[in-house]
Amino acid sequence: RSIILNPAYFRNHLRQAAAFRRLERYSEAARSAMIADYIYWLTGGTEQRISKLIKLYWQAMIEEAITREKSFSVMYTPFATEVKADKINKIKDVFAKKHPAYVEHIYTNPHGFHVLPQTAAWPSLPPQKYLLTLGFRNKRIGKVLERWSNRKLPIFSDWKSPFRPLAEEEIKRYWDNTGKKIVQVMNFIRSTKLTDNLCACSCGIEKLHYASILGRLQRVEEQSQVINQAMAELATVPYLQDVSQHDAELLQLLMADAMDTLEGRSDNRRVWNKIQKAGLTEDYLDQAEDSYLKKKRLRIAGTENKKMKRTQSTQQHYSLGNMKLSLTSPKDTAT
Repeated sequence: RSIILNPAYFRNHLRQAAAFRRLERYSEAARSAMIADYIYWLTGGTEQRISKLIKLYWQAMIEEAITREKSFSVMYTPFATEVKADKINKIKDVFAKKHPAYVEHIYTNPHGFHVLPQTAAWPSLPPQKYLLTLGFRNKRIGKVLERWSNRKLPIFSDWKSPFRPLAEEEIKRYWDNTGKKIVQVMNFIRSTKLTDNLCACSCGIEKLHYASILGRLQRVEEQSQVINQAMAELATVPYLQDVSQHDAELLQLLMADAMDTLEGRSDNRRVWNKIQKAGLTEDYLDQAEDSYLKKKRLRIAGTENKKMKRTQSTQQHYSLGNMKLSLTSPKDTAT
């Protein structure tokens, strides 16, 4: 709430980082520290000592998050110009050699860039850019994450239909199997990504989606906390990057939606409801396409398998015929 009231005060973000660290939510602590350091320089801070301490805190939180994470591993690759597909393939090969236990699904995010505390010199030169490569033990989680990160509206689901209300047990199963794991990865990605070139409000949208799931699970207190975090993210956006007129209007509408939810007011015409429905529909269509392509591949593989069996059967029959012919005596042949 202090960030919402004054997002330009770096100590508010630093205190949030300390709170997240005490809660052992190290990725979120790292993001708050990153923002604190950037806001410090943006608002006229000049003491290198203070900035260095904040960066050390940010770095420690990233390292703690990586150390404790067991489901995925990461690699940062510096770059200067646009990265093409062949370069990304080489990066994936390097990752596979370094992290052989996390190769079920490897993904390098080509959108935007990441910043590490060791090279983030905000007031002078632009910081060194890094590509983030993620490797997963679970292929399905990796594919869901890749699908999410390539869209403007970061909404994800495993739901069979976006128009059918789910039972509470279905929602709980979805959250335990997919949602909770994706949120952990999303939080880590944000720990070194100050801005977003797809949608300025994407981080706030992620939090609102998370809050929506918590609401469906009847976890009201947690939902309230996450909505406040979403509002803090949205309030900070104009200080982190240039915001277009469209994004500024979207930001205001999302803030109003979040406030209405906190105060218990409901309205199906909210912009958040439209975003959620559009995101879930897109996710449903992606899953339908994946299912169709999978069945198509299975049909093609089945057809090829039948052709191969027929060919082998014909060859075996031909070989047996030749064998019988070679065993026949000259007299029998003449007869």
